[in-house]
Amino acid sequence: MANETKVGERVRMYRERLDMSIYDLSQKSGISEDVINSIEKGEVLPALGVLTKLSRALGQRLGTFMDDQFKPDPIITRAGELDSVKVAHAGKTEAGYSYYSLAVGKPDRHMDPFRVEFAPDAKPMQSSHEGEELIICISGKVALTYGNETTVLEPGDTAYYNSVVKHVLKSADGKPASIYGIVFMPF
Repeated sequence: MANETKVGERVRMYRERLDMSIYDLSQKSGISEDVINSIEKGEVLPALGVLTKLSRALGQRLGTFMDDQFKPDPIITRAGELDSVKVAHAGKTEAGYSYYSLAVGKPDRHMDPFRVEFAPDAKPMQSSHEGEELIICISGKVALTYGNETTVLEPGDTAYYNSVVKHVLKSADGKPASIYGIVFMPF
């Protein structure tokens, strides 16, 4: 529960700094009060889309809630160290997604790069937020539904889009898949 506690404590700290109630944060972010309560208590680690909405509502970068330390540039993440940078969905969750930050330790960044792994039975999660995303398929087949259109990405394929449009990423063929995703959200 270490990651859950850390994220929850930071959400509460920034909410209280802004003198916001949980109700206020719920109204501003579109996230239910029950979910915010569970996050702040460290009972759950929010999905990336939920954390993105909370970070925007609190006027913070996404990485603010995930970084533990500062490292000098360049930030190197070795393939064998991915488990040490898992930031959302510790282990396989009911949603079936695992997120790994590729910029832990760089608090002054302007984008948030991730490796995302999709379990074969992952539940599709719709997202929509300010900014842009770049997705690079690295294994398996990934279905990107952008608005009403679905495109299948295979290893080496990329997608770049305005993330304010509702979008969903998931395994396209019921097998494991993974991507690199880079999220940019303007301040």
